[in-house]
Amino acid sequence: MALKAVVFDVGETLVDEERWWRRLADREGLQPHVVWAALGVTIERGEEHTALWGHLGIEKPPRWWSEIPYALEDLYPDARACLKRVRALGLRVGIVGNQSEALEAWARESALPADVISSSTSLGVRKPDPAFFLKVVELMGCSASGVAYVGDRVDNDVLPAAPAGLVAIHVRRGPWGRLQRTPPEATLGVDDLASLPEALASLP
Repeated sequence: MALKAVVFDVGETLVDEERWWRRLADREGLQPHVVWAALGVTIERGEEHTALWGHLGIEKPPRWWSEIPYALEDLYPDARACLKRVRALGLRVGIVGNQSEALEAWARESALPADVISSSTSLGVRKPDPAFFLKVVELMGCSASGVAYVGDRVDNDVLPAAPAGLVAIHVRRGPWGRLQRTPPEATLGVDDLASLPEALASLP
């Protein structure tokens, strides 16, 4: 196998963020389906998360993205097993997404089976900036062509990872993963992480 490492995004790749969005809605005194409707508009327009506050007609809360923690029960049921199985293939495993320091700390404290855990905050650059993926390659210690990046977002994960030379893998779950179609730039498209190790093993 030409691959040497597989790096995973966090939100809606490893973590089911439904509870997170519900808690955010409750904190702001909003009904969850209202927040989800604004999120749908944001995705359709190709905007970042922060745009949803404008669609709701309210001011963006300070530190809104970092103050609500994930919990172990938020992990998708197939997440931990996938990380272990990918490691069993002899591949290094990384977890690196657009996350705050607090959420990076959560990933470390959760003892997830990964060789490298980092975040956009630690790297000093966010997806979809190409520099993010260059730093990911450096972290994994091999060439770009030997690194696969797995994410649910076409705009933030697949499309910038592919031209940076990484193997781009689209996982079709969560709001972005469902609403954004797998593009031809993706080497693989999977509906869950349970099927990913076998798909990786079949790559030339």
